Amino acid sequence: MIEIPICTILVYRVAQPKMTSSTAKILVANNEPQLRKLFVKKLKSAGYAATEAGSGRKTLDVLLSARFDVLVLDLDIPGVDSFDMLKAIRSDMPHLRVLVISAKRELLEAAEWFGAVAAIDKVSAPDRLVMTVRLLVGDSPGARLCEPRPSG
Repeated sequence: MIEIPICTILVYRVAQPKMTSSTAKILVANNEPQLRKLFVKKLKSAGYAATEAGSGRKTLDVLLSARFDVLVLDLDIPGVDSFDMLKAIRSDMPHLRVLVISAKRELLEAAEWFGAVAAIDKVSAPDRLVMTVRLLVGDSPGARLCEPRPSG
């Protein structure tokens, strides 16, 4: 993985079929009601079908009831271990692209090993959410990640 400044997005790998905003279904899993509702509002304004879940248990229930294209997962969500959830998703729902959010950089980096395809730090998440989802679903052909900081 290349080194990227914390304010930027980490996109690890996306090798799945392209979809458009009119067909992409996004599940936002976050226990903070204001932030969750803000994310859903931003995604709906961008043309995505967005659904919300406020706990780990609710997230699992919703994922089992419908097929989603992207899961926006706050790694601090209560009710389940988010890394166990990531492992289960990779095993049972390999089509699902998981974008993780956390205030802890080390958790964002560790999430790659458990199946996350993208990560955003919590501070910049409200501003970078839609752009990151567009990258994940292939809606932003001209978009690219920031260049890594030079070493040394």
